[in-house]
Amino acid sequence: MPPNPARAAIVIGAFTALLYLIEAVDAVLPANLDNLGIQPRTLGGLDGILFAPLLHAGWSHLFANTLAILVFGFLAMAGGIGQWVAVTVTIWLTSGIGVWLTGAAGVTLGASGLAFGWLAFLLVRGVFNRSLGQLAVAVVLLAYWGSMLFGVLPGKPGISWQGHLFGALGGILAAWLVTMAGRRQRTAAEPLTTA
Repeated sequence: MPPNPARAAIVIGAFTALLYLIEAVDAVLPANLDNLGIQPRTLGGLDGILFAPLLHAGWSHLFANTLAILVFGFLAMAGGIGQWVAVTVTIWLTSGIGVWLTGAAGVTLGASGLAFGWLAFLLVRGVFNRSLGQLAVAVVLLAYWGSMLFGVLPGKPGISWQGHLFGALGGILAAWLVTMAGRRQRTAAEPLTTA
């Protein structure tokens, strides 16, 4: 659990509310914000890496992502808000760059890459940290959400498995980076001994 569950709930609730606000603006404005998503292998599509997780292809797309965003985003704050921001940025960029490099033609958008990244982060951090508590959380998440992981494989047309796959890889990378940073901090804090 996050060290401050109320603050974590406010942060992930505010992030989710932002997604709903953006979708409402997109529904009202004639500008079609969805065109700001990732357009693979185009120079103009690079900025989509920054915007794609905030955009959704309609309300049903956003509804489908909401529960995973709320649950995984909240649980990913177990190391605090600062660590969550670093983890989220790692996932966001890894997923976006991966889609830009390998995605299908068209526009890719949605926060499911973040959801897959947070899930992967939660599943592997206990392995990297050798933490029984984190492994227990991973087992529960795997039992309930494990079938979601099939989304990293090519399947339904119109669903960016690349976003899911690279989001998950970003989550694994983030878990490894967090573990390495934690080990360096512990090593630096240990007193020096001489023989």
